[in-house]
Amino acid sequence: MQILRGAPALSLFKRKQLIQQLQQICPQVDDVYAEFVHFAQWRDSYSHLDHDVIGRLLRYGPRVEAESFIGHRTIVIPRPGTLSPWSSKATDIAHNCGLSGLSRLERGIDYDIRFSTPQEPAVIQAVEAALFDRMTQTVVNHHGGAAQLFESHTPQPLATVPILLEGRDALVLANRNLGLALADDEIDYLVDSFLKLNRDPTDVELMMFAQANSEHCRHKIFNASWDIDGEAQLLSLFKMIKNTAAVSPDNILSAYKDNAAVISGFEADRFYANPISHQYAYNTEAVHILMKVETHNHPTAISPWAGAATGSGGEIRDEGATGQGSKPKAGLCGFTVSDLKIPGFEQPWESQYGKPERIVSALDIMQDGPLGAAAFNNEFGRPNLTGYFRTFEQRLDTQGEDRVWGYHKPIMIAGGLGNIKAEHVEKAWDNIPTGSKLIVLGGPAMEIGMGGGAASSMKTCEGQENLDFASVQRDNPEMERRCQEVIDQCWALGEENPIAFIHDVGAGGLSNAFPELVNDGGRGGRFDIRAVPNDEPGMAPLAIWCNESQERYVLAIAPDNVALFSSICKRERAPFAVIGEATDEKQLVVEDPLFGNTPVDIPLTVLLGKPPKMHRSVTSVGSDI
Repeated sequence: MQILRGAPALSLFKRKQLIQQLQQICPQVDDVYAEFVHFAQWRDSYSHLDHDVIGRLLRYGPRVEAESFIGHRTIVIPRPGTLSPWSSKATDIAHNCGLSGLSRLERGIDYDIRFSTPQEPAVIQAVEAALFDRMTQTVVNHHGGAAQLFESHTPQPLATVPILLEGRDALVLANRNLGLALADDEIDYLVDSFLKLNRDPTDVELMMFAQANSEHCRHKIFNASWDIDGEAQLLSLFKMIKNTAAVSPDNILSAYKDNAAVISGFEADRFYANPISHQYAYNTEAVHILMKVETHNHPTAISPWAGAATGSGGEIRDEGATGQGSKPKAGLCGFTVSDLKIPGFEQPWESQYGKPERIVSALDIMQDGPLGAAAFNNEFGRPNLTGYFRTFEQRLDTQGEDRVWGYHKPIMIAGGLGNIKAEHVEKAWDNIPTGSKLIVLGGPAMEIGMGGGAASSMKTCEGQENLDFASVQRDNPEMERRCQEVIDQCWALGEENPIAFIHDVGAGGLSNAFPELVNDGGRGGRFDIRAVPNDEPGMAPLAIWCNESQERYVLAIAPDNVALFSSICKRERAPFAVIGEATDEKQLVVEDPLFGNTPVDIPLTVLLGKPPKMHRSVTSVGSDI
């Protein structure tokens, strides 16, 4: 491992901001200095020319003077076993600059924390904790500790839940330990289903079921039947939302069945490149309009920047994965939070109701969330043009109970609009060709964003704290841009578009995206879990199949079109892998040749069939406001 010192990491403004933040934890923090440090792993020895080239590449950062380290030294590096977005981009740039012998380039930040007086280890640890994101980073106290970044790890095995031996209690325990958020009737449904299959479920199958059938993905509460004071309501909440389209369907081309809605547009000249000649030209055609707004609430409450950024990124992917591929154009974001309680600017109407430790404050959300959403849009190359911001928190005495209503778990919305060709509005619904190659396009799998669909479906802090943090994803807009360039090249081919079916990868990761894809396409699927691009070899099958690493899409492409698709990906430097094949039998099979077992072997009728439908009863309550 080669260690390469970098430039100062903090501008004067950022340095002052960080000092103020750390002084809230320890007032004896006098100053903080930081600089980048780089760690290079070479396949073999490197030359003087290689050293000169990499040194020139790493001259970046704020234009401030370097300083000597005189205080407590803390080095923040990526979490061992992960590949940071910076690393994937930097290594790729280095290869393009002729450094073919470079295996991987990583980056850390070397902090010098300057206390006015000696501090206890517990205080130092609290200060250090404010310097890194525990989901994607860790700290070491010397540069040599970064060697663990390049260590290989032994793959972890599959686990099963002993329902046949221990019955329902085994699944209740797994529900709690894995953060599945299964309701009692869903636990009964699964126990009954696997008893009929006469085998124990694997942890992969249970996590997959939990994500695919979470409120986040299936909208069980919104689709529930319900009554008010015993009077049955004619429409579910979701049918109320859909009612507008039902009574006014004119010019609606697609709604409530794809990743975004599409309405009739207009005929216009679109300016884009021909994928064969690579020459730009005007194309007179119908330009239909797609639109989407969705929420990303739970992750934003845990980690505002990452939560809002990946919320925007997920919405962009939804647009690009509409129909057989489309073009995102412009975005929006919005936030509803509890009272801000700005220090020195507190307002008389603001509640003093506390918050759980694991979530951040409303002020934290509004300081970081909008920046995260805007940053992803900007780095992807889509303008974030509009949005909204509201606060609300109110104390009410309801039925003798003193309650405070607010948005500690915020509403974070991400939305946008784009364009789609007329011939691409519809996917190959129930018509994916048998034998189609099932492809994952985008970045590698990493053990982040575990159980996000289920975590988002719980009440705030109903689950375990470590599972809440594990459910938050991290963003890589540059990779998503590459994937969108591939999609753009495909839809620009018109009738020759090689994409038969496409979905984005969001909540539940591949465990939700691929079952949805093959089921909507009227097929089953057989997969090789070791074909999934993976930058954490130590992950268990559960993590490989269910993680929510961002900037990924799943596609079905006919065998005759794979070569064309591969050439497009190569040109755009977008990684992809064929990991499965569509089958006539509506069974989902995921094989693991490394361990010689089958992590998933389940009928789609069990996974996406008809779990018990919810019913909700509500009672009117009077209140003096």
